[in-house]
Amino acid sequence: MINSVFRLKVQQVHQVSCLFELSRGKGKQLSAILPYPKQLFKFYQQWQQAYLNFYKTALRARVAETGTLKPNSDDWHRKLVEGEAKLLYEFHQWLQNQELYELRKEIARTAHEITEKAAKENRTNSYHLDIFLTCNSIELERLPWESWEIASEFGSKTSIRLTRTPFNIRTETDYNGHKIKRSRIRILTILGDDTGLNFQADREALSSLQKRAEIEFVGWQPGQTPETIKTQIQERLIDERGWDVLFFAGHSNETVFTGGELAIAPGVSITVKEIAPQLEIAKAKGLQFALFNSCSGLSIANSLIDLGLSQVAVMREPIHNQVAQVFLVWFLQSLAEYKDVHDALMAACEHLKQKQNLTYPSAYLIPSLFSHPDAPLFRIKPWGWKHRLKHLFPTRLEAIALSAVTVVSLISPVENFLLEGRILVQSIYRDVTGQLPTVTIPPVRLVQIDERSIIEAGISDRNPMNRSYLASIIDQLTTKDAQVIGIDYLFDRPQPEGDSVLTKSVRTAVEEKGIWFIFAAILNPEGKEIGVEAKTGIAQPGWSLQGYTNALPQYVRLPASTDCTQTCPFAYLLAMVWALHQQPFPSDLPQPQLFEGRSQKA
Repeated sequence: MINSVFRLKVQQVHQVSCLFELSRGKGKQLSAILPYPKQLFKFYQQWQQAYLNFYKTALRARVAETGTLKPNSDDWHRKLVEGEAKLLYEFHQWLQNQELYELRKEIARTAHEITEKAAKENRTNSYHLDIFLTCNSIELERLPWESWEIASEFGSKTSIRLTRTPFNIRTETDYNGHKIKRSRIRILTILGDDTGLNFQADREALSSLQKRAEIEFVGWQPGQTPETIKTQIQERLIDERGWDVLFFAGHSNETVFTGGELAIAPGVSITVKEIAPQLEIAKAKGLQFALFNSCSGLSIANSLIDLGLSQVAVMREPIHNQVAQVFLVWFLQSLAEYKDVHDALMAACEHLKQKQNLTYPSAYLIPSLFSHPDAPLFRIKPWGWKHRLKHLFPTRLEAIALSAVTVVSLISPVENFLLEGRILVQSIYRDVTGQLPTVTIPPVRLVQIDERSIIEAGISDRNPMNRSYLASIIDQLTTKDAQVIGIDYLFDRPQPEGDSVLTKSVRTAVEEKGIWFIFAAILNPEGKEIGVEAKTGIAQPGWSLQGYTNALPQYVRLPASTDCTQTCPFAYLLAMVWALHQQPFPSDLPQPQLFEGRSQKA
């Protein structure tokens, strides 16, 4: 997710002007002053009157007249459509004021940066610019700020989301909902006074989340006293298992000092202030998000965010029962698709605007999301084996990269290069971490012919080395029960006076002790192998092997086949034959034998 956050504070100053303050990050701030929009509030009041007259029945608020949504006269429908157009036009004209140009430009510039970053990272839809809006008066809060067309002015492709936040927040959010792990989210649903309403559609909409959530209902039943239903709600809020989501359906209204009131039974209301202690306990046990699918919820949202809840979705105006149900269906459908609550609310409003604006005009302007500015947006997290299995599969880009690497790695030179790199890293790691085995007696005894030994042997010409002298060394190694003898000397030229003596010593060692001999060889640039000259008779394939001494000195390649041309250098053959001698010999393991034949395979 790529996003950026602005904070926009709009303050009414003495009924004369409005102060806009835009801030971002640490210390970056822009401000502007606009005249107080008296004409805009006049258009708002006209729109509100047309709205209430169109939706005058079955509102989720305390009203005298109840019923179902009936066809209104064309006059009220026309007045509502005209009122919406005038309100939005005047609102947007006010926000297009020249004094706000620098603020709008800064927002657009940041949105453009997010778009470019998303393009570089090959992201298609997971980027946002969030604006946290704070208003200091109820008149400003009632305006449809969510309809502000900031992105279209500068042609931005980034989604700009406007979130409301209270002017005063006295409680920090503590992210308990993210610390508490549940296999499924828990939703407490309070069904309030249903006078003139029908909550069956609400129940059915919530049932769509049963695979992803545990849903419990609490509400008034005939015969219950006001004290009983209030106590029941308070006790359910502080359930030991905790809740993630609080949902309320029913009548509600704004109040000045008690944080809003909820009608929980015929003639019975409970204020947010009355259940504030229980809400704080529920928040500590994981409550993050609340949805009040009821009327006039501005004071409810402000008070709950002030208590420290992460997000609260409310209806700023009275809402018709059928509109509330349509909104809930689309909101929950987006939640079930694992969208966050802001995207879910925007999707539900977009459906009301694009698909059902003729049936329910202006309904898309009513929902708002309030959020604690420091809280992450709530969303349902996938769970279960299907989700865990899905995480094992690569993304599209990862699959393309993996396929390309796989195809390239099948090319022999590339395969060897990758294998060599892995072996090098493993070798360094084992050496650094001390994983090399410790041996008390070195398995290899290095015998070097130094200057002193040559003098004591009376050798005047050391090139080529005297074969009789080498034979004496082999005789001594034979008496010391050497199992494998490697001679790093190239016998590529015959030495008639000494070859027979060396050959006798080698044959004796093979016949009496079963010693394997490894002789040095080289591979010249033409690809021709130069090793023990056959005319010397020193080595025969039946009892000896030859390994290249001009292999790369940095590492030893792993043998990939029976062909040791590139993978069996001199030192490797020594180590391999010695290792075979440390285990019981299999019956089919080649043994050194004094006969002429085909070369033994390493």
